[in-house]
Amino acid sequence: MSKNESNAGRKAPQSHLRVCGILKRFGGVEALRGVDFEVARGEVMALVGDNGAGKSTLMKVLAGAHAADEGQFFIDDKPVSVTGPKDANALGIQIVYQDLALCENLDVSANLSLNSEPLKAGWGFLPRILRPIDDMEMEVKARAALDVLQVKTLQSVRAKVGGLSGGQRQAIAIARAVGAASTVVMLDEPTAALGVAQTRQVLDVVKRLRDTNHAVIYISHNMRDVFEVSDRISVLRHGRNVATYITSDTNPDEIVVAMTRGFDEGTSNAN
Repeated sequence: MSKNESNAGRKAPQSHLRVCGILKRFGGVEALRGVDFEVARGEVMALVGDNGAGKSTLMKVLAGAHAADEGQFFIDDKPVSVTGPKDANALGIQIVYQDLALCENLDVSANLSLNSEPLKAGWGFLPRILRPIDDMEMEVKARAALDVLQVKTLQSVRAKVGGLSGGQRQAIAIARAVGAASTVVMLDEPTAALGVAQTRQVLDVVKRLRDTNHAVIYISHNMRDVFEVSDRISVLRHGRNVATYITSDTNPDEIVVAMTRGFDEGTSNAN
């Protein structure tokens, strides 16, 4: 717990995902140097830091895209192993990268069911790859996933993704993560390059994602967005923890000082 949290007289919420002492090297470079990090269900934990602070590396370690060289993972205080994306997926950890990884030539329902398409009954005599897809069931699943996040801007789940706005695409990518039996959703710069109206759509979806009892990790350089959606803010600098703040008890200036000066100015350690 950081000095800010202690001074506020509050306890941090019970963590759902917690990592301790995460170390990640790339050759002779230590991208993460003993990082501790946690996020609770029903919480948006913002992860901030200047370029090169280690945010993306930590996110990829949590998603299993990079294997940590040292450190421990816990889900609800039980030790778990994350050595690859399959481990992370099995634990309910999903990541929405900045490029979204959507198929623009497919419609919304197909994107939401990608790699998990429902198949028509009665075709079990064929190999799975040859069985016909149940389009109606796929539409029902897509609408249900979007309804969870109250996405109202789509007229049809049969609309091609290539013709949708940036905000609508973000909502689809988040809905796909939610539909993958997830409990942790990580968002990498979800409002980057979006206009005002589209940013508003995405921020509203993030708030509703928290209300679904997911643990949400929100990476952004936009302090206005961070302060609007987050409950706590964790600051990284040069691959190390600097501090963790309760959002309502801090301000953008204090966060920027922590990001740019960190240990050099004696900013409180996150642990």
